[in-house]
Amino acid sequence: MSRQAVLCAVGLGIAVIYPLLAPNYLINIGMMVFFVAFIGQSWNIAGGFAGQTSFGHVVFFGTGAYTSTILQVTYSWNPWLAWPAAMLAGGIVGWIIAFLSFRAGLRGSYFALITLAFAEVFRILANSVPFTRGGLGMLIKADQRPINFQFKDPIWIYYIALVLCVISLLIAWRLTRNRFGARLVAIRENEDAARALGIDVFAEKVKVLTLSGAMCAAGGTFYAQKYLYIDPSIAFGVDKSVEMLLVSMVGGAGTIFGPLIGSVALTVINEVTRGLASVVPALKNVQPLSLVVYGIMLVLIVARLPDGLMGLFRRKPRHA
Repeated sequence: MSRQAVLCAVGLGIAVIYPLLAPNYLINIGMMVFFVAFIGQSWNIAGGFAGQTSFGHVVFFGTGAYTSTILQVTYSWNPWLAWPAAMLAGGIVGWIIAFLSFRAGLRGSYFALITLAFAEVFRILANSVPFTRGGLGMLIKADQRPINFQFKDPIWIYYIALVLCVISLLIAWRLTRNRFGARLVAIRENEDAARALGIDVFAEKVKVLTLSGAMCAAGGTFYAQKYLYIDPSIAFGVDKSVEMLLVSMVGGAGTIFGPLIGSVALTVINEVTRGLASVVPALKNVQPLSLVVYGIMLVLIVARLPDGLMGLFRRKPRHA
């Protein structure tokens, strides 16, 4: 067994045991680490591995959240069955956005901006159409039974988030070892060269955004079920897109563990800054202080660690 496999097994073992020893507050923090890592990985699949930078990935998150919530609240679907339906909806939206954008030849900053535009269009629609209940949002009836995706003990939500994170890591790992992933890397490095090699660039980019959209929609469903409420400002807020992009960039875009490492780093910063703001009166006016620290950290990483925090774990070549 390789050293990397041993470290992964040890890390997974610690993650499994952690909630059995930690108080509820720390269990909730652990859950958020894995959840943010999961949605960050959904961005990383398209933005990191394929180089298709998106500013509007929250459109998939919101699609998943609203699809599952509407099916559950309006049509009395079981939330466990609504979950794959939400992923399908997210994948379809990803396919549509990819087809329209890439067929028009959009790439780079133009593609990033059009994804932001799509997210804003969906936010306006969610605020306007009656079946989403507009700006009032949608409440999910509290019924704490596992069959309803609701649990009295937060440990189960933690484990679901852990499973999602592990699945996302396996997907990323698989991309580093199959032809699809190799084609995505070729597209990321040089689209024209990839096309000259015979790669169907359009088809591959459509496929990766469809996969990424389905993953992100799963995160939206999890979020709605966790908090039993969703509205347009949450489901389609640009801050969620920034969060997904940020954890990937900080941890290491295009790497397997980058989003997880970025999620851990930003969660620690968030908790520390929240604690400082609560005890230092002068810091209470900085709202939110964590965003200031995020920005400084991102600038430092871009300047010093272009590969993100993952660059700290890579072995440097020895010089003779």
